[in-house]
Amino acid sequence: MSKPVSGKVAALHDRAMQTAARMIEREPYYEPMGREIDLFEAAYATQIPVLLKGPTGCGKTRFMEYMAWRLKRPLITVSCHDDLTAADLIGRYLITNNETVWVDGPLALAVRCGGICYLDEIVEARKDTTVVIHPLADDRRMLPMEKHGELLHAPAEFLLAMSYNPGYQSVLKELKQSTRQRFIAIEFNYPPAALEKKIIIAETGIVSDVADKLIRLAEMTRNLKGSGLDEGASTRLLIHAGKLIAKGIPERAACAGAVAEALTDDQDMLRAVNELAHSLF
Repeated sequence: MSKPVSGKVAALHDRAMQTAARMIEREPYYEPMGREIDLFEAAYATQIPVLLKGPTGCGKTRFMEYMAWRLKRPLITVSCHDDLTAADLIGRYLITNNETVWVDGPLALAVRCGGICYLDEIVEARKDTTVVIHPLADDRRMLPMEKHGELLHAPAEFLLAMSYNPGYQSVLKELKQSTRQRFIAIEFNYPPAALEKKIIIAETGIVSDVADKLIRLAEMTRNLKGSGLDEGASTRLLIHAGKLIAKGIPERAACAGAVAEALTDDQDMLRAVNELAHSLF
């Protein structure tokens, strides 16, 4: 066990807690597409972890922010990557002013403060790292912190959530059954055209006709998925393009920068996507 921490160390820990555990003060703009809100609230009430599945830029992160606001819980988001270690999630000892200080990682912070921990794109993390969430994601609801000699028990307010994009799933990046079967899953996709138009106009302020053309461009690129593009234009990219247009950037230039260049580096596909945009604008 570690020795009692000094006031200075406790203050360091408190600042880390306040920084990581972010309360969503204002209601995020979110348009429901189905029963996802009801499902999430039921999962939270029954302490079941949640897995969000869907393509890039379809609203998974915005949904998490909205639910954290709705449930009035702090949200701690971890962007997963190949170098993410168990210590990055749980915590580690650091040397500060000649003192050895234990600093909680984001997962431990979320458990302590009864927050929502959101592991974004979980399949990007190393498989040996994701194993540490297993005791939290079943009936035990505990987080072993072996290096700190502590066993954290999650309060009722804590929820573990994670997301991944099944479209990028491969043999090397596949969510293990031992992990995914601890979660309920909520599937996301791009909104229907009428709803997507409403979202784009609300987020950017562009006129209806321009929003219609952006949605048509997105549909064309989405039809190219697997035929030169890994993904079609997401709702997020359409919002980016709309914001550029609202700031006075010509439509074709906005689509080139926010859609074509964001989707691919292949010169042939760049020309194809730009030609699609030119056929509309």
